[in-house]
Amino acid sequence: MRTALVSDLHLGSIGGNDIVREPERRERLVAALEDADRVVLLGDALELRQQPVAAVLEIARPLFEALGRALAGRRLVIVPGNHDHGLAGPWLERLRLDGAEPAADAEWAVNGSEGLAGRLAQAMPEVEVTLAYPGLVLRPGVYATHGHYLDLHLTVPRIESVAASAMGRLTRRGREARSPADYEAILGPMYAFYGGLAEGAPPAALERGGTVSRDVWARANGADGRAAGFLIGRVTIPGAVAVLNALGLGPFSSVLTGEELRRAGLTAMGRVADAIAPPGTTDVVFGHTHRPGPLPADDPGEWRSSGGIRLWNSGSWFHETAFVTDRDTGNPYWPGTVLVLDDEGPPERRNALPD
Repeated sequence: MRTALVSDLHLGSIGGNDIVREPERRERLVAALEDADRVVLLGDALELRQQPVAAVLEIARPLFEALGRALAGRRLVIVPGNHDHGLAGPWLERLRLDGAEPAADAEWAVNGSEGLAGRLAQAMPEVEVTLAYPGLVLRPGVYATHGHYLDLHLTVPRIESVAASAMGRLTRRGREARSPADYEAILGPMYAFYGGLAEGAPPAALERGGTVSRDVWARANGADGRAAGFLIGRVTIPGAVAVLNALGLGPFSSVLTGEELRRAGLTAMGRVADAIAPPGTTDVVFGHTHRPGPLPADDPGEWRSSGGIRLWNSGSWFHETAFVTDRDTGNPYWPGTVLVLDDEGPPERRNALPD
């Protein structure tokens, strides 16, 4: 079986960085998936934090209708992430009602009557649509999850990682998270809050909130001139990090560089992989950080958990303006990645938007 994985489309982003809403790039994505026996949308396919869900559904519908035509008779698996966590709502609620806890590789059939995922399935009547959360086993030894649980362990002080750390402290489970149930108890209420806010807050406020971390990152790395970068990167951020660490929300680092974000993200994902991957897992595929890999120049040792699990990242289909310009095709954050996994061998990384 050939499986194609894509992540982080963020359809519904107010800023317009969700490039798959444009017909030409949408066609490129669909064409890149047509020869797969199974397609996995590995989290954050939808952006449910910046617009009401009905508006997001209208933006996403053309892609899912196109996938419905291209994948007729095959399976599409939706794996929710942190920005579209609401997709998993009906199934997580069912588990709570039964007094059960989420397993690492639970997968459910989706019909047209089950929440937002059901509405997406209605656009693909000839496709077998399933939902897996927090992930699924792709083949023996290979596990896939969006990767959003890593925010609980991330030492880069992004807004989401600071909030996750605060929730871990509030629930008293942050340092001991060892299962999907632990991570959901800590992060689930935060995701529900963000989703509820999107239904009622003014669009401008939601857009500003969604770009805070990106704007700070750009300014700290010189986008506003040397003086601004110096003040933010050498004075403001270290001072704020010192306060966060003094409050017990860390340990956070005041170093904001691409290398540090990659290193810290892989270290955090390694902790998640060791905690929740099913027994016998040798490889974990994730998204979330928008940075595909490992790339040829990467240190292979960084892409392993302390327990020896190999890590693979599916990149994104989102124009990450804090890291990449319109023509910076050699940038690691360039969008358009598709990971292809066959019955044997490691995942193969492709890019459907090389130009």
